[in-house]
Amino acid sequence: MTEYYEIRHTVGFEETNLVGNVYYVNYLRWQGRCREMFLKEKAEAVLADLQNDLKLFTLKVECEFFSEITAFDLVSVRMQLEELTQTQIQFSFDYVKIEDGVENLIATGRQRIACMRGDNNNTVPTRVPAALRDALTPYSVDSVPAPRVAEPANAGDRR
Repeated sequence: MTEYYEIRHTVGFEETNLVGNVYYVNYLRWQGRCREMFLKEKAEAVLADLQNDLKLFTLKVECEFFSEITAFDLVSVRMQLEELTQTQIQFSFDYVKIEDGVENLIATGRQRIACMRGDNNNTVPTRVPAALRDALTPYSVDSVPAPRVAEPANAGDRR
């Protein structure tokens, strides 16, 4: 069984700042990209529903950084289902730098979304579609062991 849904990304110059490390907003962009690719690859029926009146509202995003990455670093963005309620979904993300076969955790993140339906002026919460629930089940943190990646040296210091 797969522990997480993963996309891999090679960092480009346009994603770095003047100092040369990745600008923080890109980590949030990669969360969105990972979620989109998950829908495309694992929940196509939900994509069709999004063309109708289903909306996925992002309620909250967060990211905690442990070490920097730069242009041409290979990053694995790993998404898991952290919480599933009747109308909301919370994902967790691990950002892992892969270099010479060695994996290092460089950041973690979360994203909470709400399922909504209706016109733009009259949206109301709706249940998470069954097709999405089914697609997410194999990626639940409760049903699989945590990914094995090296923790940053100061990980025990986080509060």
